[in-house]
Amino acid sequence: MSAHRAPDHGAGPRPHDASGPHRGPDLGAGRLPVVLLHALPLDSSMWEGTARELRARGHRVLTPDQCGFGAAPLPDRAPSLDLVADDLARELDRQGIGAVALAGCSMGGYAAMAFLRRHPHRVRALALLAARSTADTPEAAAQRLRFADAVLDDAARGPLVTATTPSLLGATSRARRPGLTARLTELALAAPPRAVAWAQRAIAARPDSAAVLRAAAVPAVVVIGAEDELVSLDEACATAGELPEGRLVALPGVGHLAPLEAPRATAEVLAGLLAQAETTAGAGVAAC
Repeated sequence: MSAHRAPDHGAGPRPHDASGPHRGPDLGAGRLPVVLLHALPLDSSMWEGTARELRARGHRVLTPDQCGFGAAPLPDRAPSLDLVADDLARELDRQGIGAVALAGCSMGGYAAMAFLRRHPHRVRALALLAARSTADTPEAAAQRLRFADAVLDDAARGPLVTATTPSLLGATSRARRPGLTARLTELALAAPPRAVAWAQRAIAARPDSAAVLRAAAVPAVVVIGAEDELVSLDEACATAGELPEGRLVALPGVGHLAPLEAPRATAEVLAGLLAQAETTAGAGVAAC
């Protein structure tokens, strides 16, 4: 994992302490640190707006780049989200951090579930954004593997990325914020093809996480964009229902990438989760 500080468009594992050079290393001392895990094909900078809001509230925020993205090297090992999870655990050890609040968007959510599976004692609160608890169906996994192959083809990559990337945003964002759509496409085209292929294969191989979530008796929230075209409201509701203390939050006018489309609203949800975790107050399971 590798540290990354980025401008407003947001990037991201080795988790880094995103407190920034203007704040001391004891920022958020005594408070539960929060780790924000990014989506594919972005890096930790996608969390910049949300991280800034959380830091302003005095939270210690770590925004890791995951394998092959941002400043993080791509491992010379078979694709697996377990590698991302264990990489995060080592970085937390390096920084002297024990338990954290863990939030992940899309691929980051799947990495968060892998971390919860392998290091459950270190998760004190959990936020899953645009991520489902189930494994891919055989058809979905095959589609990911085809995408992984295509993204390595120099002739196919550009048209494929340009055609598919806008669907990561909600219809409202696409209509009202063409600059965001253009910027997201630019970032997706700049993503290292080998890293994108590795990540797609790792996601395709992930196991079902329902049992892992059912065992996670920690404050938890599942966030879904009301305009998400990749993960349905029903799927998000089912994921929230697996969590003993889970609740569901649907963000209007938002698609698959809430930290990019609605960074302040995302920060509000996470700040509420952190307050809940720090006061050990439980949350009821959302009625879906």
